[in-house]
Amino acid sequence: MPTSSPTRLTPLVTGLAFLGTLGLGAAFAQTAPTAANIITVQVNKPGAPIQKTMYGLFFEDINFAADGGLYPELVKNKSFELDEHLIGWRGIRGAAALSTYTVSSQQPISAQNNHFLRMTATTASPDAGFINEGFRGMGVKQGGEYTFSVYLRKGPGSVSGLNVTLEEEGRGAGGPEAGPSGKVLAQTTITGLTGEWKKYTAVLKSSGTAQRARLKLTMEGAGTLDIDVVSLFPKDTYKNRENGLRTDLVQLLKDMNPGFLRFPGGCIVEGRNLTERYQWKETIGDVANRVPLVNRWNMEFKHRSTPDYYQSFGLGFFEYFQLSEDIGAEPVPILNVGMACQFNSAELAPVSGVAASGPNTGSSHNHEDDDPTLETFIQDALDLIEFANGSASSPWGAKRVAMGHAAPFNLKYIGIGNEQWGPQYLERYEPFMKAIKAKYPKMNIVSSAGPSPDGDLFTKATQRLRELNAEVIDEHYYAKPEWFRQNVGRYDNYPTTGSKIFAGEYAAQSVAIGSPDNKNSWDCAISEAAFMTGLERNADKVVMASYAPLFAHVDAWQWTPDMIWFDNLKAYGTPNYYVQKMYSTNPGTTMLPVQRGGNAKNGEGNLFSSATADDKTGEIIVKLVNYSTAARPVTINLQGVKKLGKAGKATVLASNDLNAVNSLEQPMNIAPKDESFKVKSSNVTYTLAPNSFTVLRIPGKR
Repeated sequence: MPTSSPTRLTPLVTGLAFLGTLGLGAAFAQTAPTAANIITVQVNKPGAPIQKTMYGLFFEDINFAADGGLYPELVKNKSFELDEHLIGWRGIRGAAALSTYTVSSQQPISAQNNHFLRMTATTASPDAGFINEGFRGMGVKQGGEYTFSVYLRKGPGSVSGLNVTLEEEGRGAGGPEAGPSGKVLAQTTITGLTGEWKKYTAVLKSSGTAQRARLKLTMEGAGTLDIDVVSLFPKDTYKNRENGLRTDLVQLLKDMNPGFLRFPGGCIVEGRNLTERYQWKETIGDVANRVPLVNRWNMEFKHRSTPDYYQSFGLGFFEYFQLSEDIGAEPVPILNVGMACQFNSAELAPVSGVAASGPNTGSSHNHEDDDPTLETFIQDALDLIEFANGSASSPWGAKRVAMGHAAPFNLKYIGIGNEQWGPQYLERYEPFMKAIKAKYPKMNIVSSAGPSPDGDLFTKATQRLRELNAEVIDEHYYAKPEWFRQNVGRYDNYPTTGSKIFAGEYAAQSVAIGSPDNKNSWDCAISEAAFMTGLERNADKVVMASYAPLFAHVDAWQWTPDMIWFDNLKAYGTPNYYVQKMYSTNPGTTMLPVQRGGNAKNGEGNLFSSATADDKTGEIIVKLVNYSTAARPVTINLQGVKKLGKAGKATVLASNDLNAVNSLEQPMNIAPKDESFKVKSSNVTYTLAPNSFTVLRIPGKR
């Protein structure tokens, strides 16, 4: 089609003007409007429905995503239950007044919480006590209110109280002693101490904003004082819950309109060995009695070792279910299948003794069991479904009700194993699956195809899982950006019947898998956008998709890239976040077939496209990726469209710099911009910006 055609000139000029609003510069080359740039959307031949679960979230407690991140408790190791009991704490002797301190287990608060800190001061000193450093400091805001709570027990001597001070970090040296005090932000004194354990609370209101504050606890008077379950929790939580979540991080998730939330991981589901596996039953009930566990990511990478990385489980399975409900997402818990991480010990729970009909439903969970059989893992799964969906009269449903959620969570999906592979997985999966189906025949089971998207193990696993009629098979891929663009047709030839696909973990790696130098670059994000057109075009085969990992603390990460980065006060979405958000907020309800002129395949010439109909709004949604340094005029032929509107909405994510990233200082360096455009006929013309991902919403019913 000649560029001088009057039907092309005006839309092209309009497109160029719009590109200027994106800050892409006044001049750039432009691709000629060839036949391959004519995209036919078959509005009158709708395909498969777009599942509500199509675009969702994968949460794993890596990069301090839970403690120090989504879970806003400011005190690290609040109950002294970690392997090294004083991680996060440093003593201040107060001119040698603090004569001794020890972590004791003599007459503790409870059997679960059986360690506490005992301090003894020979003389009264205003600076005899301990400081907690928080998670790379404590982020506090001016005027913010923080609930302090602690369990105290008075021993011999004349200790009359506990001084509580929130202060900015001092500049002293590290080591066993804390550095000098910083600026005081809030202060109170706890009095009325007794010889029995008692909980005390106070509200601290910060007089300033600090990225790295800390909590100082000192003794008022001389003598012995026992201290445990120290907490400093912001009142500003999502929905103002007492044990709530960090507001800005939850809002970033909710803004994505996610179809599902997969939790709690990831490799932490498995643990480095079975003793360190994630056990959901240890994460519910009274927060003070949840026993912490080492995080398997703490020493996984030599380049980012974090020996202080533990899971407090303040964010546990109840809170995950609640979060799913808050953000409108289907909960998708993933459970251990009786296998420790195969990249670590690869420890296995024995299969023998599991009947074909499943375990004895009367069996009990035993945290002290060092040699659990597969029956233990299966029973945990059955009990979890009861916890989520059971009535108040059921044993585990009653526990949910007691935690404040009378209504069932309506769990529909459960994952068996995280990223396992080989015959060891399949021989455990089958009895696991049969036991769940025997009791809950309508439950959708998510199964694992392993950590690689191809190869002999992948092929054998997929074949066997399809033979077993697995509802959803979870495929993972981390690769260079070009892999994502080259594999846009990955699912074109998958079977349309039988098992569906969960693209459960994917992220383009700018350098290499596991490299600390990976960046959340625009090249990675636009390549993922291109790949996702292939997911959407195959909505009859792919029913779930999620980027991974989700969160990373800028001062405490282990893995890159990650979708959302944060520090103790702020957070930002990466270009990858905005790609995922543009898909998840524009999913449509029905897949529409898309064809390109000249028999061009999707991705040929670095032009990628997919389309859906949104029957709720009466719009056609067309997603377009132009991976090119040139602007690209396209014509979208809406075949069989009815009641066409006069104006559409374009959402554009673009940058001339493929290496560009967002940051805390420039959180919107690459972010979507909206613009309206005219619709004159069913042949809609539009000019795509260079290196852009564009979503067009065109009013037109099918």
